[in-house]
Amino acid sequence: MKQLFLNVKDGSVKLIDQPMPTVKENMVLVESLYTVVSAGTERGLASFGGKNLVQKAIERPDQVKKVLEKLSTDGLVTTMESAFHKLAEPMPMGYSGVGRVISCGTGVTKVQAGDLVAMVGTAYHCEINRVSRTMIAKVPEELKDYRQAAFCALGGIALQGIHQAEVIPGETVAVIGMGLVGQIVSRILDAYGCDVIGYDVVDKQMEGTRLLSFIHSDDDHAVDMTKSLTHGRGVDKVIITAAADSNAPMDLAAAIARDRGIICMIGVTRMNIDRRPYYERELSFRIARSYGAGRYDPVYEEKGIDYPLGYVRFTEGRNIEEFVRLLAQGRLKVSDLITHEIPFEQAADAYEMITKNPKQERYIGVLLKYSENKGKWQNKVPGAGKKTKVSGGKICLGLIGAGNFVRSTMLPVMKESGKYEFRGLATTGGVGGAQVNDAVPFTYTTNNYKELLADPRIDLIGVSTQHNSHARFIVEALEAGKHVYCEKPLCLTLEELARIKKAYESSRGELFCGLNRRHAPLICQIKKEMQTDQIPAVYDFIANAGFIPEDHWVHDENAGGGRILGEACHFVDLLQYLDGSELTELQITAADNPAYPMKDNVLISLKFASGAIGNIIYSSMGSKKYPKEQLRVLSNGAVYVMDNFIRLQKYGSTRAVKEKLEQDKGIRAEYEYMAQVLKGKRKNTAIQDAFRGQELLIKAMQKVKG
Repeated sequence: MKQLFLNVKDGSVKLIDQPMPTVKENMVLVESLYTVVSAGTERGLASFGGKNLVQKAIERPDQVKKVLEKLSTDGLVTTMESAFHKLAEPMPMGYSGVGRVISCGTGVTKVQAGDLVAMVGTAYHCEINRVSRTMIAKVPEELKDYRQAAFCALGGIALQGIHQAEVIPGETVAVIGMGLVGQIVSRILDAYGCDVIGYDVVDKQMEGTRLLSFIHSDDDHAVDMTKSLTHGRGVDKVIITAAADSNAPMDLAAAIARDRGIICMIGVTRMNIDRRPYYERELSFRIARSYGAGRYDPVYEEKGIDYPLGYVRFTEGRNIEEFVRLLAQGRLKVSDLITHEIPFEQAADAYEMITKNPKQERYIGVLLKYSENKGKWQNKVPGAGKKTKVSGGKICLGLIGAGNFVRSTMLPVMKESGKYEFRGLATTGGVGGAQVNDAVPFTYTTNNYKELLADPRIDLIGVSTQHNSHARFIVEALEAGKHVYCEKPLCLTLEELARIKKAYESSRGELFCGLNRRHAPLICQIKKEMQTDQIPAVYDFIANAGFIPEDHWVHDENAGGGRILGEACHFVDLLQYLDGSELTELQITAADNPAYPMKDNVLISLKFASGAIGNIIYSSMGSKKYPKEQLRVLSNGAVYVMDNFIRLQKYGSTRAVKEKLEQDKGIRAEYEYMAQVLKGKRKNTAIQDAFRGQELLIKAMQKVKG
């Protein structure tokens, strides 16, 4: 299937081939018929992409701040590489469409294969989309022109603004900004029995949008004209749908609202509030969060868990449902807003029109229309990677998963090493596969990971998926006779660990866990110079991990297992490497802080057979300006301090400081080590430490959780 992506670096768009996604629990697969090109949101993204670096920085000072924070802790080269990688990564476009259901996952009961549905969120410009059951609405047969349902996201945005403004039937409502969203807001308000006054800097009146009146928003008499239409009172509610780089819409809204009126923002403008009119008339200001309740909540949008109707009447899904209801009953019509219907294959023309508009065309509603393409049903698609065995004995990689670490770090480093050949990529869908292949092309991409296990050409299976699936993929790959590299952690339970050990012992394949810190040059230097594997030391490690919201999947016990099992294993392994003897004891003490309830602020105490002891502080409470990872090693009259893998300070008879421009956490050296093991040049000595460290971490966390 084909999907449309934006190149953020230069603003261009392109279609990328992918296998069709697989269906998941509480999800549906939808064959796209029409998707909407947003002349506001998508034009803004495309225009941003076409700007140079200085212009991008001026427009997004928040991102510049993040870059500067990273620069202060991670070094210049690492920060620049990260920033440029982010700019180079293609961005999926689209968020609103209509299509036909192909299949339904478990938990989906309100629609079935063959049903026509409106869809939002992951309703990309893509031939087949996987959408949560909470973000679709069935389109009734009564709606003959079902193209209109493709505008459901815009209808949801409009309805959420109306709800937030607490509009009551019969009220007079001002709509500032008469673009596509403004037209839809006005028509819904009319359907609900409200008088609507439209405002814009350009006359955008349309016959299908029944307004009480239209007023030029920059007219000096706009306020007086409004009062004359409202018996001198002013409008009851104001909904701002404008997109403007000024405060004019906010100023106008405050001037035309009646006493105790409500102003709601669903557009994008400056929001400087003048205290005087708000105080004198006790005005209220609201912001509508996109399509409705549930927006940005992964439990709602990704897991498909709905909010109870009795507590939340209008969620994202129920706003879409209401929009479709109004269309189906003939109370609302938006077909006349459709000015362009462009074949999906010519999507680049649509983006050229909404950004540069060389033909000076008048456009409002722009649809992409999807034609029949037999190729979209493929479970496996060829890529641009090499199709023959590369000379020089490269290791042939089959990769399961295409997450952020894979795209930003793993594959670029493997490619740079020249030791790996990229043969097969397996993903269940989403945008990651296309983003991976755009930077590091694989020979083929599939939605069935078992094809990688059966491919005789593949030497090494890489696993980079959610933590709860690691053990299953490791065991299956080892049983298939493959070597395996799994991103940390190996597993989440002792039962999983036992299965992995058993599979490893009986397999011909090697097993590697992505615990790369032990391979970092500064860590290797500390071990060599301080001889920590010969002279017992005291280790003190601070992981200033940073805050992750409670609803992130890594905190989910079933999916991520928590941050200690998922990330602190890095630091346990690092100390295991430095000491070189068996880890005999590991205890965890968790902080009791109601503001940080996720058990990600802990003290981990270690004891080794050598007599050495270690202490790991893992915290989400610290400052971003402090080094993310800091190690102190005390032994034999010396102290070494390592800051974030870019700085090493030595305290002995003299003091010395070694500083690097590029942060090096050992990932390159780790992949070099793997290659040497697989070619028989070294023994795999790290995996037993990984087994031991994960076992003791799991047992200690079980005690913490009671």
